[in-house]
Amino acid sequence: MMNHFTLPAVLIGLAPAALAMAAEPTPEPTQASPSRAEAPAQLPTVHVTDSAEDRPGLSKATVSGSRTGLATLDLPASLDSVDEQTWQERGDSRMADIIGRTVGMTPLSATSYNSLSFSTRGFTGTNSVGIAEDGIRLGVASTTTPYPANSWGYERVEVLRGPASIVYGTGTTGATANVVRKQPTRETVREVLLGTGSHGTAKLGLGMGGALSDTLTYRLDAYGHRTDGEHDMARASGGKLMSTLRWQPTSALRLELLADVSDEKPARYFGTPTVNGRIVPELLGRNFNTDDSDIRIKDRRVRGRMLYEVNDWLSLSNELYHFKADRYWRNIEAYRYDPAAQTISRGDYLELSHDLEQTGNRLESRIKAGAHQLAVGWEANRARFRYAGNSDSRTVTRPIGDTGIVPWDSPSAMVPRFTTEATTHDFYAEDAWTLSDRWLLLAGLRRDLTDFSRNDLIGSGSFDKTLGGTAWRLGLTHKLSAQTSLYGQVSQGHDPVTNVLTLNLANRDFKLTTARQAEVGIKQQFGEGRGEWTAALYRIEKKDIITRDPNNSQVSVQGGKQHSQGLELSAVTRLSPHWRLEGNYALVDAKYDELIEAGGADRSGKRPPNVARNTANLWAHYTTHSDLGRWQASLGARAVGQRFADNANTATSPGYTVWDAALSWRPGPRSTYRLTVRNLTDKVYTYSAVSNAKASQAYPGEGRRVDLTAELAF
Repeated sequence: MMNHFTLPAVLIGLAPAALAMAAEPTPEPTQASPSRAEAPAQLPTVHVTDSAEDRPGLSKATVSGSRTGLATLDLPASLDSVDEQTWQERGDSRMADIIGRTVGMTPLSATSYNSLSFSTRGFTGTNSVGIAEDGIRLGVASTTTPYPANSWGYERVEVLRGPASIVYGTGTTGATANVVRKQPTRETVREVLLGTGSHGTAKLGLGMGGALSDTLTYRLDAYGHRTDGEHDMARASGGKLMSTLRWQPTSALRLELLADVSDEKPARYFGTPTVNGRIVPELLGRNFNTDDSDIRIKDRRVRGRMLYEVNDWLSLSNELYHFKADRYWRNIEAYRYDPAAQTISRGDYLELSHDLEQTGNRLESRIKAGAHQLAVGWEANRARFRYAGNSDSRTVTRPIGDTGIVPWDSPSAMVPRFTTEATTHDFYAEDAWTLSDRWLLLAGLRRDLTDFSRNDLIGSGSFDKTLGGTAWRLGLTHKLSAQTSLYGQVSQGHDPVTNVLTLNLANRDFKLTTARQAEVGIKQQFGEGRGEWTAALYRIEKKDIITRDPNNSQVSVQGGKQHSQGLELSAVTRLSPHWRLEGNYALVDAKYDELIEAGGADRSGKRPPNVARNTANLWAHYTTHSDLGRWQASLGARAVGQRFADNANTATSPGYTVWDAALSWRPGPRSTYRLTVRNLTDKVYTYSAVSNAKASQAYPGEGRRVDLTAELAF
């Protein structure tokens, strides 16, 4: 239902402040290019583009899949690219939705929480699916990655599937999504986004950029949003400011300064109780958290970049960065419903804070030597993490008839508990060797070394540890023609058994897990650039996951194994000047090969939780022109197959298909008005679910929602 169509004063208030800042040289970036031929691309003006041929595709260069800057068509790996116009046409603004529509990627976190957690290729969560911004990953200190939550200020998202440790380091076995920012240009840019919608939703985005002098350019993006949400206590709000200042005194030298801030207050909602993995309809919409709960997420980021093209065959780049994240939670997060007794049990009375700082530097050289394009680099970073929390492990059971909202009554105080520090050095080298006009060999090697230290402020759990991982990739591409490539690759990556920054005595002796993949595929453009399609077959085997000692199920050991294999298909085609189709499909066969749980239960042969065997996305766009301007009608479907909520595969989350629609009107080249309806049939479905002794609950997908936006450029 549509209600509270307002644009709050708090958002409108962002406008004068952001416009005033435009007079100052504040910043925003993109990837450093390896040569003069790859100078910074022009920022696509909002909605001027009218054809699929102008969008990023197989012929475009990418640094998300390789540091050598290969075109996607030549890359012996599976990589998706989604640009700003594509996600605007679909009515997507949450980064989780944009990434989740790429092949095989399923969002797992609640719509209201905006965390970037996914399942893909049989692997789930932030320890196996990485998130990067312009190629840099921020250390994760929990199971959530809340930044970047929305798409404002970004020009495209690229998703590299399969083990990506060769490019991004540990924690990337399933895939890595790299979010690419808009960059300064000499062209004057002024962009405004105004939006309102169901549940009191409102948003305002301001973007501007241009030249300050012959050598200085800038880019500035500000964004604010708020919503009342569709559940009890689901009000959320937030905002961010992204900036880039670029100084380019010569064609060979470029310096950039970036500074960002963001402040989010997500919905205080942790799902709804389930029975055997299924949502209980009569409980949907009720919030079982405490009524004085709180969530605050603040991020600060500063970067300095340099690119120097020494000559035609050598370029040097350096990036120095500092990130700071302050996060606070006070919630009751675990729920279990007893339908026979008509009671709700609440557990996990958690009050905690995370204070994370990360400082790093990446130095890289790119060399062109005959048929070789080499990238050699060294990245060093130090992350400091401070944790404070309570220790309330009780469970409180009350009749379902009682009010669902209760006050915070934990007897345990939040106190500082430990600090950790992780210093990592990464050394990497890649070589793209053009063997002939039809053959290309890509080889890469990376070594990660982390010195970790934990200082317990309560108890005696302090220790030091060194973790090391080696990643490599060997891939071969054969061009059947200028538009068609066959490829094959073998690669190795690594994941931590748990978050590196929160290692404790229980997992002190564990090493990184190892994942190896074999993949073959085909990529093809057809119809004189009117369409393209890709297909990939893969198998990933991961060893040294945590299991239990066969002789003592109370003792955790490494030695477990799991594997996944599957097929991925994606295609986009312009059938006529009016019709365009986009779609993808993924088939995943994922199993535990060796896994024993507490109590001795053998889960070998079971499918990991929240992994669907089948996923698919489809969009159809119809475009026509009239005297009033350009009209486009779009219809899309998201389909996710049945999943399990537990390792035993006894609690089942049903599969679902959700339909979305959008209608846009562009009266001129610089303005677009868009009406979007999400979940047309108001279907009840599950993003992710958990079932264990303490909790049986699910994050439900959002119900029907209507949004109206205006996208303007000046």
